[in-house]
Amino acid sequence: MDVSPFGLERWFAEYEHDADIMLAESGIRSLPADRFDLDPGKLGYVIPTNGDPEFRAEVGERYGRGADEVLFTVGTQEANFLTFLSLLNSEHGDHAVVVTPTYQALHAVPEAFGDVTRVPLNRENWSVDVAGVKEAIRDDTAVVVLNNPNNPTGNYHDEETVRELYDLAAEHDAYLLCDEVYRLLAEEPITPAAAMGEYGISTTSLTKAYGLAGLRFGWVVGDEDVVERAWRWKDYTTISPTLFGQHVAKQALGDQEQDILTENRDLATEHRDIVADWIDEHDLDWHEPVGVNGFVTIPDGFEDAEEFCRVVVEEASVVLAPGHLFGPYENRFRIGFGLPTAELREGLERVGDVIRNR
Repeated sequence: MDVSPFGLERWFAEYEHDADIMLAESGIRSLPADRFDLDPGKLGYVIPTNGDPEFRAEVGERYGRGADEVLFTVGTQEANFLTFLSLLNSEHGDHAVVVTPTYQALHAVPEAFGDVTRVPLNRENWSVDVAGVKEAIRDDTAVVVLNNPNNPTGNYHDEETVRELYDLAAEHDAYLLCDEVYRLLAEEPITPAAAMGEYGISTTSLTKAYGLAGLRFGWVVGDEDVVERAWRWKDYTTISPTLFGQHVAKQALGDQEQDILTENRDLATEHRDIVADWIDEHDLDWHEPVGVNGFVTIPDGFEDAEEFCRVVVEEASVVLAPGHLFGPYENRFRIGFGLPTAELREGLERVGDVIRNR
């Protein structure tokens, strides 16, 4: 098994620590810890290690699933990783169909111990090529993988499209794994994949939509056998979700949830308008996103997105993410606009200065 270096994380490691402004962060601004009760009591493991049964039942209800169809994880990254481990090289097969561009882990992990066919989104509007997915599915396909809303483009694939993918997967006795970490930033979220039927699997966390990245708290919801196998693998990774994470998650998904999501959706909308105006001002283009990421064309005068992003960070101390980190998209960069408003405006002004002075 050989896994590819995580290009985006290596890019961040090179620049993020020393830069003034992180304009490539893909989540909403972080909430203050003092908003929550931070005393979980005795600092032991979460018992049982798949998460508190009553809390898992509450989360499962959101998907029409039971407690044993939910596994709490250390973020969405672990949820996806464990799901791939539970599905690939099992009786389900060792092949995955992955809709791209997407977060690198969604194709790099299955490529490390299975076979992956990537199906690109249609570039004119970042819609799913359903016919391409249908053509890519094989007898040994275990899973079809979709990130919705999409990272990096911010496109939110509609329910009809996701149900088409679900039906295609189910027809081949495969699963639809949908990474839905940005889903609740949408004003009108569609039905999650795990609620579409037995072949739907949803992964998510409190990182992106709730502004609670530091909790490292997420989950996978799906078929009980798949979740059980994922739990078996989890015993060899993090053993249990974090105690603090589960403690605060209960509060964030309880009485505070509506306030948190309303605040964050309002912030995302306000910031999307700010970035849209900036894009128009500089004659750039994007597909207006859901969430707090956009995939923007590079300005004239730069060879490719990597050169543009290096110049920006070296001259303006602002981090952007070049498009090649998400696939063959050398003429685009990912911008994240979930950070505090003053910081966003300052970052855009600095990048604008680089463009104007080129």
